[in-house]
Amino acid sequence: MSAEKPEHGICRLDLEASGTYGWQVRLQRNGVRFARFFADVSWGGRLPALTRAIQFRDRLLSRLERQDDGRARRHTLPAARNRSGVVGVARVVSIGANGDRYEFWQASWSPEPGVRRRIRFSILRHGDQEAFRLACDARAQGLTGDDPRPAHE
Repeated sequence: MSAEKPEHGICRLDLEASGTYGWQVRLQRNGVRFARFFADVSWGGRLPALTRAIQFRDRLLSRLERQDDGRARRHTLPAARNRSGVVGVARVVSIGANGDRYEFWQASWSPEPGVRRRIRFSILRHGDQEAFRLACDARAQGLTGDDPRPAHE
């Protein structure tokens, strides 16, 4: 198992003040953080420490993926802080530079790894319930791979 990018989840730490030199592996899944440091001195140098860090990261990713039932399950239950009740749909209040207050429902989704899309629906223009419905529909459409943005926008 290999990560998408060779450096995914791994960073170099060179802290002269404390004499710390090595590679830090850090990953997070479902709010749980995993970390381990691979010191150059403990592993026989910079490259052997990096090799061990990559091996550890790849084993950890493999284990986490086996535990995961897939991406869909992670995104079907709203987080505890979600107040809309729909994953990826949030009510947003924005204050413009002129001090005007703008309220809208925003739908967010990721059509592919590393890409984030969003669309906003004005509560003033559509009303609260309709803007929420439009945001929910747009997110569902975006997750299926269709572009939910209207042709005129």
